[in-house]
Amino acid sequence: MPGLAPQHRSLTGRATIGDQLRRHARTQPTKTAFISYDADGTRVVTTYGQLDSAANRFANVLLGLGVTPGDRVASMARNSIDVVVAYYGTLKVGAAFTGINVLYRDAEVRHQLEHAEPTVVVAGPEFADTVRRVLPDGTTLLTYGDDCTTAMADASDTEPDVEMDENDIAMMVYTSGTEAAPKGVMIPHRNFLISTAPAWSWGLRTGPEDTWLFVMPFHTIAGLGSMTTLTLMGATLVLPSSVEPARSLQIIADEKVSVIAQTPTFYFALAREATFGPDAVGQVRRCLTYGGQVSPHTITAWADAAPEAIWGTYWGQSELSQLGSVGWFTTLDDIPDGDPSWIGKPVTHLEVRVVDADGNDAEVGELLCRTPSVMLGYFKDDERTAEVFRDGWVHTGDMVRRDADGNLFFYDRKKDMIKSGGMNVSSQEVERVLHSHPDIARAAVVGMPDPYWSEAVTAFVIAADGVHPDPDAVIEFCRTELASYKAPKSVHVVAELPVDAQGKILKRELRTLAVAPEPA
Repeated sequence: MPGLAPQHRSLTGRATIGDQLRRHARTQPTKTAFISYDADGTRVVTTYGQLDSAANRFANVLLGLGVTPGDRVASMARNSIDVVVAYYGTLKVGAAFTGINVLYRDAEVRHQLEHAEPTVVVAGPEFADTVRRVLPDGTTLLTYGDDCTTAMADASDTEPDVEMDENDIAMMVYTSGTEAAPKGVMIPHRNFLISTAPAWSWGLRTGPEDTWLFVMPFHTIAGLGSMTTLTLMGATLVLPSSVEPARSLQIIADEKVSVIAQTPTFYFALAREATFGPDAVGQVRRCLTYGGQVSPHTITAWADAAPEAIWGTYWGQSELSQLGSVGWFTTLDDIPDGDPSWIGKPVTHLEVRVVDADGNDAEVGELLCRTPSVMLGYFKDDERTAEVFRDGWVHTGDMVRRDADGNLFFYDRKKDMIKSGGMNVSSQEVERVLHSHPDIARAAVVGMPDPYWSEAVTAFVIAADGVHPDPDAVIEFCRTELASYKAPKSVHVVAELPVDAQGKILKRELRTLAVAPEPA
């Protein structure tokens, strides 16, 4: 606003993520923001007023360490309230927050730190040595716990007076790297405030009355983005100390969790627990899932245990600040065309096109998007940014089908399409058929190098409880449901599938397997 001093421009009408936390602290200071569990089972409740005060203290610590607007602060730690404090403290000084996968080894941590160039790195005590070994010169290392507690004890809880605005970068989320080297996705404050959070409210039916079991890791867009949206709305988040299924079920029951959002792998794991049933999950009302297909076996188990729960399938990307499409169902009969690859319809802020290889509109093809939630670009990577931003659209790299009613059906990542005998095969289509086999609980399909086929359709499956699928019989089953060239050339029964921290199947690791190990 012309004529106002800088400090007034930064506070009076400012719209940043940290500003909304300050507003919560004024309007609902005693509302529970987080219920967190330590490894020893200790339960800690943090209100919105307490969270804002702690974030201000951390922000003032960062200012004392020389962090300025536009800098980056990195975190390597498991989910905890301390990480949330560090995140909001980082945003309150105008810096961008980036999380590091806790499964990373030294070389991977070094790569992200050298790429992100953070001014400060905050690490969980168990990861401090890893970070210390690869810490770039001139970068400050703090540890959650002693370092942060000591520094924050002497820091002011006054809101920092820092000039920033909604166009500044709030988070830099590194892509999962399931296909290639991770990319640093730059997301500004405005995306969540004008697009992502409203889309969650309307599309995912989310509000302040929800209690979420929150197990999505904070280094991902699913974790950091969802936590941001839910705290912007004033919901309550429950942070378990681990995702161990039995313990998760106990917490779901104790905290009367009403919403869960996780990959199909997590729901599958909970359903296999002996304590799974109405006493544990009967009060759950919404089960949201992403990153793959929920098997019919899992849906049936949850329908028996939580009969009032409704399933939400949603699709998104880091490049779109998370949310793209949403669909709701109770049973598989509710899904359009009975096709479990359904990912719903675009949220209200999203425009889409489906195009063929020549860029012409098509029923089946690559999904292109336009939205206020679009990223600023990939950090220090103009070439790959230009590859994604073409002709006024974001090229997602995802292959979909769109029907006459606007429903979207996920076919595959372009890079996961299998070229077998000169024909295109969708790994997702083959996985859907495998999931319908009564002896298979979970499946993943990749193309393996083959001198005759170029790529041989290869399946890796987890057996349903109490059975051991016969690979030849499974292949024959697929041939009755699919064109012969789509049926697997080999089936490997495995005890588990390699997954990332979110539970997404790592197909690049499956592709390295010449022979999958048999379960004990």
